[in-house]
Parts: sequence; C-alpha cells; structure tokens
Amino acid sequence: MAVLGVEKKSLQQLQDPRTVRKTVMLDEHICLAFAGLNADARILVDKARVECQSHRLTVEDPVTVDYITRHIAGIQQKYTQSDGMRPFGISTLIIGFNQNETQPRLYQTEPSGMFSAWKANAIGRSSKTVREFLEKNYKDNMSQDETIKLAVKSLLEVVQAGAKNIEIVVMTGHGELKALEQEEIESIVKQIESEQEAEAERRRTRLAATASAEASMYGGSN
Repeated sequence: MAVLGVEKKSLQQLQDPRTVRKTVMLDEHICLAFAGLNADARILVDKARVECQSHRLTVEDPVTVDYITRHIAGIQQKYTQSDGMRPFGISTLIIGFNQNETQPRLYQTEPSGMFSAWKANAIGRSSKTVREFLEKNYKDNMSQDETIKLAVKSLLEVVQAGAKNIEIVVMTGHGELKALEQEEIESIVKQIESEQEAEAERRRTRLAATASAEASMYGGSN
C-alpha cells in the first residue's frame, strides 16, 4: 500500500473545498500530490492525464508509474530551457501500482526535471523537517494502520492546525484508492496525542524516580 499526506490550505468561509486540492488522480491507478503553484500544477496535471489516456488508446494498457513520472519530469525539464517560458513552480510526489503488481511505487519530480524513486519522502514547506522525521521512524513492511499513522505523525511535525488541515489518501492496489474522512483523521490524531501524553508521563516518572534516588544517595552519604 501507499499513502499520500498533504497539508491543506486554510479556506475562506465561503470557499468550496473541492476546488482547492493538493492531491489529484492522473489515472485510476496513479495519484499525484504537489507543492507549489496551483495554476502550474493544473497545467502539468492536464498534460499528464492526456498522456495517460493517449497511452491507453495506443498501447491498450495503462501507463506504468515509471513511464508517467518520466513524462512529467520531461515536461518540467523542457520548460527550463525554452525561450519565452519559465520553469514549472511545483514539485510532485507520485504514487501508484503497475498493472499485475502488488508493490507500490513512489516517485518525486522537481522543477528542474529531476526525478527519483523513494520509500518515503516529503516536498514543499518544511520538507526537511518531515523527511528527517521519516528517516528516523520509517520501517520496511509496516502495516496499513502503521503507515497511515506515520504519515499523520510526520505532518503534525509542521502542521499547526492539527487534523482539520491534513488530507490523507490511501492506495491499496491497482485502482483501489480511498481518501480518509475528516473524522478518521481526527481519530488518528487523538490516538497519536494520547500516545505522546503517555510517553511524556512515563518520562516524567522516570526523571522523578532518578531524582529521588539521587537525593536518597546523597542524603545517606551525609
């Protein structure tokens, strides 16, 4: 399975949240998250979607995750060296499953046109902080619940507003994708906060016990 987590922008009171999304489907088996300029993302996503459908018509098979990543990175690179054009102001994370495969794929593309495969990664504001958290806490062969919780935990490192500004998308197979409801995310955040409070309490107890032992030792020596 693969998980994409994004920080949602705070919306205006009368704004429709469906029109402000950081995760989009390129095809039924590939999902993309982006950080950067929304207008640039819209153009790049449209180009990628056209390529996905063109590939289906021509080859009669869905694109692989590697293929569409190379296509997106190629467009981004092209715009860095063309007169009268500026580079796309976005980075992307792309997840998906190739046909007849059970191993998910995760790729990152950069405005320069560079792309690379990852086990876990972060882009955008404070990505260094999130990436360092993932490097310390990511493990191979994590369960679905553990993976989702890790994604939420990593976002809580930089998201101030908590669950209401977090969006989580879970892909469990080819064409099997689910966006978590706000109530589900809030439940996970509460569970994480409870665990953190319990760990803080255990730490305080250990410190108090250590201080008490040291006081007794010095008191006995006097």
